[in-house]
Amino acid sequence: MTQHILVINAGSSSIKYQLIDVATGVRQTSGLAERIGEGLGRVKHESDGREFEWQTEIADHTEAFAQMARGFADAGTPLDTLDLAAVGHRVVQGGSEFLTATLIDDHVAERILALSDLAPLHNPANYSAIVAARAAFADVPHVAVFDTSFHQTLPEAAYSYAIAPEVAAQYGVRRYGFHGISHQVVSQRAAELLGRPLTELKQIVLHLGNGASACAVDGGRSVDTSMGLTPLEGLVMGTRSGDIDPGALLHLMRAGLSVEALDRLLNKQSGLLGLGGSNDMRDIRAGVAAGDPAARLAFDIYVRRLKHYIGAYLALLGGVDTIVFTAGVGENHAPMREAVCSGLEWLGIEIDPVRNESPDRGARVVSSDASRVAILVVPTDEEAEIARQAAEVTAR
Repeated sequence: MTQHILVINAGSSSIKYQLIDVATGVRQTSGLAERIGEGLGRVKHESDGREFEWQTEIADHTEAFAQMARGFADAGTPLDTLDLAAVGHRVVQGGSEFLTATLIDDHVAERILALSDLAPLHNPANYSAIVAARAAFADVPHVAVFDTSFHQTLPEAAYSYAIAPEVAAQYGVRRYGFHGISHQVVSQRAAELLGRPLTELKQIVLHLGNGASACAVDGGRSVDTSMGLTPLEGLVMGTRSGDIDPGALLHLMRAGLSVEALDRLLNKQSGLLGLGGSNDMRDIRAGVAAGDPAARLAFDIYVRRLKHYIGAYLALLGGVDTIVFTAGVGENHAPMREAVCSGLEWLGIEIDPVRNESPDRGARVVSSDASRVAILVVPTDEEAEIARQAAEVTAR
């Protein structure tokens, strides 16, 4: 009998879900419940080529799961007929204590909530979804798969900040890194695409979505990454600033900005949105084409920051075999990829314009035949990796 993993990716106001066949990795169902706690919500459920969509009030994550159950029932596959092997939960912050995917019990759930100080935008929502899901699927094992686990291989010199060690230890201040699930699966698939052992490859993986991070992967292990204590550090993102002088924040606080105002500024009002008026790279590119100087500056800063990290990771890795673009912006924006690689030919990094502009959306090589470094586009698949790790944990 076919067994399935139900993968849950919860935010503060939404739950995305997918039903994945354990043996084949095939998605049989996907869905979304959004605008939780915001009045009239929306539910979308897709199964076997059919789509069901409706609007209703979704007060909390528990009600979101009830709406998800309605979607399965409307599609003719009630939840009690699914033969679930497990429910896999994406959890953003695992701190230093969750090194691998972990079977969830009451203690683990409470520890995930306790780590909310390190991920206030994410872990409370992850916890709420876990509580609701464990109530809805009381007889099924639940597994937490952490965005931070892949980065537990960072050396101490990479994860430590240059502050007093006792202060860092007291408050849990260190580089944790994020997008680890994506960086892990993408680096594995890049090795498969190149037909080379993962353990032999030096890779720079660029996960470029609304949130964005770079990762130096040496032999399948994360050795450095651009996000730090929180998902705010590093690259320019859709609404997040990325790297900024900490002294600038002290200056703004002394000038009268509150902690809450700074939080909004850096997390929700900066990045492409703050610079160019939109958090969508498509709008930024349209602005560049129309001659908008703000859009031009936003694009140039975005590209410059990426080049900065590529250069740093080339030095740390002692060379690189492949640069991999993934996630929404990385997979779909050829002009951005071309701009990032432009000028790096002297390092053996040379993109092929025709391959780069190809409408193909699968995993592919976009470097030229003369390039010493393979430039790849590899679609990320965090849900499949969550399902794989959840199945592995429950099979032990």
